[in-house]
Amino acid sequence: MNVATQLENLARQEGWLDRVAFVEGDRRFTHGEIHQLAARAAAGMAARGVRQGDRVLLALPDGGGLVASFLGAAFIGAVAVIVNPALTAGDHARIVADCRPRLVIAGDELTDRFEDLVSSTPERLLVADPDAALPAPADLDVDAPLYVQYTSGTTGRPKGAVHTHGHVAFYRRCIARGVLDIGPDDVILSVSKIYFAYGFGNALVFPLACGASAVLFAARPSPGEVGAAVRDHGVTVLFGVPSFYAKLVNACAPEEFSTVRAAVSAGEGLPRSAGERLTRFLGAPVLEQIGSTEAGHAFCANTVHSNVLGTLGRPVPEFELELRNSAGAVVPDGTVGELWVRGPSVMTGYLSESGTAAPLLADGWLNTRDRAIRNSDGTYTHCGRTDDIEIVGGINVAPTEIEAVISRHPDVREVAVAAVLSDDGTTTLSAFVVLETAGIDAAALRADLAALARSQLAPFKVPKSVRLVNELPRTDTGKLRRFMLRRDPSDSGAGAG
Repeated sequence: MNVATQLENLARQEGWLDRVAFVEGDRRFTHGEIHQLAARAAAGMAARGVRQGDRVLLALPDGGGLVASFLGAAFIGAVAVIVNPALTAGDHARIVADCRPRLVIAGDELTDRFEDLVSSTPERLLVADPDAALPAPADLDVDAPLYVQYTSGTTGRPKGAVHTHGHVAFYRRCIARGVLDIGPDDVILSVSKIYFAYGFGNALVFPLACGASAVLFAARPSPGEVGAAVRDHGVTVLFGVPSFYAKLVNACAPEEFSTVRAAVSAGEGLPRSAGERLTRFLGAPVLEQIGSTEAGHAFCANTVHSNVLGTLGRPVPEFELELRNSAGAVVPDGTVGELWVRGPSVMTGYLSESGTAAPLLADGWLNTRDRAIRNSDGTYTHCGRTDDIEIVGGINVAPTEIEAVISRHPDVREVAVAAVLSDDGTTTLSAFVVLETAGIDAAALRADLAALARSQLAPFKVPKSVRLVNELPRTDTGKLRRFMLRRDPSDSGAGAG
């Protein structure tokens, strides 16, 4: 098998070749054009010495060049290593040392960074020698490696998770179709970029595998840009993270989103109150889900057929989930446990030296490091990360429980709770709050939030202070960097006020 030829054959059989697959600014690529560009990319890679099993580093922004390069690598059986082009030179150097690519595809602005390697831009790669023969597509096993994506580093140094040609069929069958019912008439917009696992499925796999189209942004879009793109292109399925959705509601008009039939939220827990607010704003269901780089995409999700706000939904078909205690025993419903998953798109392992940091796989099971509860209706509720537990006065406290209460206040857009060292050397809980609107009486709000917390939480869970900040420190994927709040807030990037 070969994913590149499978997707092209599918487009031909279903009559999608002349339909728009990707919109990049003023440029539109049909499904047929993308597969033609992929063939030229394959020829360009082969001419530069890339062979089956070699790795090709793709340090590119979202766009037709990235999609064609990925498919071109798949065509000849090479392994695409998809990375963020905006990483530092040091981060890129560490990834290069880890994956040892045969070829690097990057923009002109990064040429000097990879000068010791064979490199090309997408434009030069696609200039085919007219006398060069197109290489034959590699005939591969379903478990042959297709691509590598690096983790965000929440559990240590980023590690390269390896995924196979067979995983793409699962993304189509169980997520694009089973969870979201995506078809040729859908227009997709993913705020998360293709070099993240969430964005890779949303913006690259789903349109190619379902005959849909996707609106791509080279740079991270602003809420205003997203609103305009949704309106201008008739976006029907929107993918984002909670922090971005919070900004979207504040910056855009609801009527811009009249074509949206479903919005997906992942990357971080979505408080029920925030989900309700966003649902009213969009006039469409907001579907929370959870996935990881190691799992490839979502493994637990709400769907267009069944949605329970405030939960992660139910296991994606073909995935198994277990909640275990620290001893490895499965815990009963209603009890918090560590979330373990097993399913068809879990990585085959970490890449080369990056795997020395104790792989999380055991008998096919992946420890996600997330904490959750299984509810009586079969849905799961997220309870934060294992490393997010705060210890105050010798007592373990889950900040997500406190955040869920505080976020119900109408003047709170975002909130994060962390244990902060006080002047007297003791550790106390502090709530860092981003306001929904400016000009609010800070003293009155602090009093309101304290009263709200006291009315619904045990005394030891009530934050001792409320700090108003301009924004919360987050990773590129939108995940909260709680450890930055635990140290001096003035040094956290949170802009305390």
